[in-house]
Amino acid sequence: MPIPAGELAALVTAVCWSFTALLFSYGGRRVGSQVVNRSRLLFALGLLMAAHRLLEGRLLPLDAPAWRWGWLGLSALLGLVIGDAALFQAYVLIGPRLGMLLMASVPIWSTLAAWPAFGETVSPREGLGIGLTVAGLAWVLTEPKAGPTPSPEARRDLLLGIGLGLVGALGQAGNLIVAKLGMAGGFPPISATLMRVIVALALLWGLSALRGEMRTILGRWRDRAALTAILAGTFVGPFIGVWMSLYAVQAGRVGIAATLMALPPVLLIPLERLIHGSRVSRRGLVGTLLAFGGVALILLPG
Repeated sequence: MPIPAGELAALVTAVCWSFTALLFSYGGRRVGSQVVNRSRLLFALGLLMAAHRLLEGRLLPLDAPAWRWGWLGLSALLGLVIGDAALFQAYVLIGPRLGMLLMASVPIWSTLAAWPAFGETVSPREGLGIGLTVAGLAWVLTEPKAGPTPSPEARRDLLLGIGLGLVGALGQAGNLIVAKLGMAGGFPPISATLMRVIVALALLWGLSALRGEMRTILGRWRDRAALTAILAGTFVGPFIGVWMSLYAVQAGRVGIAATLMALPPVLLIPLERLIHGSRVSRRGLVGTLLAFGGVALILLPG
């Protein structure tokens, strides 16, 4: 059974983002998430310009009309700037496990928004598949962790972190909807990816320049191990991963694509077992099987 191109691109995106999470987590622990966030966009710009020159015959999509720049710029603001910033801060306040749980709601928001925006609907079987996938993700991510009773400050951080995580999830869902509007009429996803990165790069590096942070960020590049991890993560994430994610929402339905792209938390279980020798719990295994059962339902022919 051939997998539709949009769904295949979404699965490739999920695999890419799983490796990106490992690489950027390592780099972030060494030099800080802000350095990773800024650097990944700068490095992605060079890769995307080279790919755009190869595929489209020019370095930049300067002939794109203003309305496309508007939609794709808004997509960059919602996803690469606001969404990612809220998510990264949520990771700091409540940890990656709960942060990822909140991001697992992106398929729900995306499916709800795609209905009025594009008239996209899902069949009962696909709806069940989305539900199983989100349930599997939630089951994995809510596995209890032993620890002390939280202090009042920790409870405040928890509430703030949950709020920021929801902002991040809504930002990513809005980013997918708006990006699809910007690519209407068969606009090349590689051009759309490049345009989004240009806008996000200008906003984030402009903010860093105003704050006088440029020297600090560039100075952190002296950490060769972190720099290597950021470069590798950029290749599989902001370059290949984001490119494939835009192709996925252009070629398929937003809700289905968002569900498949939400798989990294379960894909990370075997990866961490392979790389770090981490033990896989029974709950983690059940959640993974649930999520992949949902994916199978989504991909079954109608």
